[in-house]
Amino acid sequence: MTAAQISPLALFPLLAPLLLLLVPLLALGQPGANPVRVIGAARLASLSALLVAGGTIGLLAWQGPVVSPLFGVAGWGVSVRLDALSAVMFALVAFLGGVVLRFSRPYLDGDARHGAFLGALALTIGCVLLLVVSGNLGQLTAAWIATSYALHQLLLFYPDRRGAVIAARKKFIFARLGDVALIAAAVLLARGFGTADLGELKLLAAAALEAGTVPNGVSAAAILVALTAALKSAQFPTHGWLAEVMETPTPVSALLHAGILNGGVFLIARLGEVMLLSPAALHLLIVIGGFTAVFASVVMITQTSVKVSLAYSSAAHMGFMLLLCGLGAYPIAILHLVAHSFYKAHAFLSSGSVVETARAMNVPGDKTVPTLASLLGGLTLAVLTVWGVGTLVGGALVESPVSLGLAAMLAIAITQLYGQGVSGRLDGGVLVRTASIAAAVSLAFYALEIGTTWVLGDAVPVAIATDALTVGLMSGVVLVFAVVTSVQLLLPGITKSPRLAPLYVHVRNGFYANARLDRLVGALRAPLTRP
Repeated sequence: MTAAQISPLALFPLLAPLLLLLVPLLALGQPGANPVRVIGAARLASLSALLVAGGTIGLLAWQGPVVSPLFGVAGWGVSVRLDALSAVMFALVAFLGGVVLRFSRPYLDGDARHGAFLGALALTIGCVLLLVVSGNLGQLTAAWIATSYALHQLLLFYPDRRGAVIAARKKFIFARLGDVALIAAAVLLARGFGTADLGELKLLAAAALEAGTVPNGVSAAAILVALTAALKSAQFPTHGWLAEVMETPTPVSALLHAGILNGGVFLIARLGEVMLLSPAALHLLIVIGGFTAVFASVVMITQTSVKVSLAYSSAAHMGFMLLLCGLGAYPIAILHLVAHSFYKAHAFLSSGSVVETARAMNVPGDKTVPTLASLLGGLTLAVLTVWGVGTLVGGALVESPVSLGLAAMLAIAITQLYGQGVSGRLDGGVLVRTASIAAAVSLAFYALEIGTTWVLGDAVPVAIATDALTVGLMSGVVLVFAVVTSVQLLLPGITKSPRLAPLYVHVRNGFYANARLDRLVGALRAPLTRP
């Protein structure tokens, strides 16, 4: 691992957030309906951000990892770190941000505050871009806090809606707790390593990991970073607000789920070497992420609202990404982050046509419930498929217990395909098509994993943990995921059982964890919606 070169060219990515930050300034003079100048500025800024993203990737390919000179003192200030991780995240946010801005123009056409909305949206995207290219702890922390405040304005775009006020109030409380934790972590890391530069932190943490020494305060800082990421990613029990932000315009939900919730995973990956110095922080990520992934997955399948179901899906995905980070599988976590961002942005922006699409496709209301024999048969076929494809592409299935656990979770996911394919009357043609799809999914997973690891290079560490506690936690997560998959497949039969109907109601309400949290933070005292 070598230090990145210092180059003024690394400041080039700052052009995109600077142009985006001009949009809210124009919106101050044209905040109402039909904001022609604001729409034009948003279009120009989003297209410029895409061009800058392309130029950033070209600069990285030409010069390799680079950092800009620091504009500040004692390592704190404004600087840009351009490596594979920041380039991938920059391109992702620039593209999805441009799509959301474009979608917002006709979506809010005629709204009395159309210009103000576009300004707040551009401000939020610009803050996220500043975050992902941060070169030091000061800029990282400042951009993190600014992103949260900008998002808060979007969540309260309709301040007369009680649901929006409740969700924003809870989000504000959790965000401030995360800000305090991140500030404390930044101070501890700067004191422990004697620098606030992220590149130097990376090198010093890697050296400390190799030497087996941990500077004073670094373990506590890593735990604070883990808590900050969990709060940002709406992990249990702070997940409730995420399912309640549906009172905001759809573009806000798309940007939130596709680009801002991911901030927690990015933070962990950016400080990956630091996190590896604290087994307690890694175990905390496994426990919080694993439990949230399981809990939200079960609650998700009981929801009747499309957007609420997508919200629980996001919490589950974020939990799984944090779980992967806790296991040290950072490249897989970033791969999951990118895939989830595209999927969730499309899901929210197209959520208004879901019902019409389902009706047009004549989707049946009742699903075939697989038998226990078909489940066991599907699991067997899934294991054989994952093992065969993994061996074919040279995947390290048994390199460590954690690698084996990840392969097991992939097999459990594919069991859902086989569970439907081999249920009912066995059809050879259906089975062949199902097996082909399962093999293609497995091949895509391993190919993308290998490709992501190659693209990221040493921008993120690859250090799969193998201590006894991690292996035990991983085994427990795999077992619970197997149970959750079985519940998902057997759900149509469960809902028809009179004895299990009360349990279904409790699950649908998330075991009332969010209601208890509402009382704790005083969310129920929010004003009623005005007529």
